[in-house]
Amino acid sequence: MRIGELGRETGVAVPTIKFYVREGLLPAGRLTSPNQASYDESHVRRLRLIRGLIDVGGLSVAAVREVLAAVDTPGGAVHKVLGAAHDAITPVPPGRPEGLPQARRTVAELIRRRGWLAEEDHPAAEAMAVALAAFQDLGQGAFVEVLDDYAEACERIADADLAYVGRHADVEELVESVVVGTVLGDAVLTALRRLAHVDRSARRYEGYGEGRPAAGGGADEGMEKGGADPSRVVPPSV
Repeated sequence: MRIGELGRETGVAVPTIKFYVREGLLPAGRLTSPNQASYDESHVRRLRLIRGLIDVGGLSVAAVREVLAAVDTPGGAVHKVLGAAHDAITPVPPGRPEGLPQARRTVAELIRRRGWLAEEDHPAAEAMAVALAAFQDLGQGAFVEVLDDYAEACERIADADLAYVGRHADVEELVESVVVGTVLGDAVLTALRRLAHVDRSARRYEGYGEGRPAAGGGADEGMEKGGADPSRVVPPSV
């Protein structure tokens, strides 16, 4: 296909495609004449990956180049390729709270305690340490008491994530799934957490379950009796 067809196929403007070629992100097409080049399905897939990294992952061109270098390394281990993609999309919050050194030790202890095969200086570990230090500065240092509960839940989520991305045999599709799945999956996870907060808060603090209708049925009956509709209870602290 010509570059115009490639642009229509992928929804990427021709000048942008040419920019990616100049930056070394996209291989040049095969020359069919001095002024024309031919592109194929491999270019379509690479463009889709680049757009996923930039549009969904929010990566810079330089970061995309690093990820693609890992993808293109001959015989590169899947774990290393996925790690490069994951590291690139893991933001570290700005600022250095006062309790950061202790928070780093807390994170390192958690990694060792859980037996995780992760480096203690991983970008995600640093991001977590910054967050924990901020908790401490706000007088919420007791939050560390629930870290193992969070870690256990996240282990199950990670298993589900990798089972999902593992459906893709092609390494480019695998990387794209990690980027898109992590970024959008975080949004889904946050929303699920909020919904679970609503449910559990209603059950714990609004008397749900004490003579009130069961979830999924009888809600109208509960309203007729003067009971609150638990699906509409949104605690102000959540």
